[in-house]
Amino acid sequence: MPLGPIMRLDLEKIALDYIVPCLHDIGFCYLDNFLGEVVGDCLLERVKQMHYNGELQDGQLAGHNNGISKRHLRGDQIKWIGGTEEGCEAINFLLSLIDRLVMYCGSRLGKYYVKERSKLHGGILRIFPEGKSYVADVEPIFDRLLFFWSDRRNPHEVQPSYATRYAMTVWYFDAEERAEAKKKFRNLTDAGKTEAALHED
Repeated sequence: MPLGPIMRLDLEKIALDYIVPCLHDIGFCYLDNFLGEVVGDCLLERVKQMHYNGELQDGQLAGHNNGISKRHLRGDQIKWIGGTEEGCEAINFLLSLIDRLVMYCGSRLGKYYVKERSKLHGGILRIFPEGKSYVADVEPIFDRLLFFWSDRRNPHEVQPSYATRYAMTVWYFDAEERAEAKKKFRNLTDAGKTEAALHED
């Protein structure tokens, strides 16, 4: 697998000169031809294989209907992977590159300290940047790497797909926000247990 062009990429320069300024100025950015055709094809073939083998599951809704599949609201199929699974070497390689880019962004993302990630397969993206007078439609072009704030600054949605599309999505979490969310979840869970105990008679 010819990795020469990828290994010559100056990921730190890309992060500092392009990703960080774009995230600050408009809230998103993307890099085309990031992996190159050969590595990109290896990754795509692995995802297709997972699809054909029935390893992808219907996407689930979050919130009160957690775990309920509603195909008319969410029509994607997903598989959570870490990249260390057998046959996922190309996926692991991509994740390691993205991890390095995020690490180089480091403390330059304002008050955010991004340290954790999670993964999902998804589709086409439309972004509604907060306070902007435009909508950004990001086409699902092969070997495109997209960065954006996935919170109130960038409400977004997956557009309908009329052909089979494959995308890999990686979320990184701000450490402080994640700790606060976990604390709130524990408090809600503990309150639910207390309420259940009070009703047991």
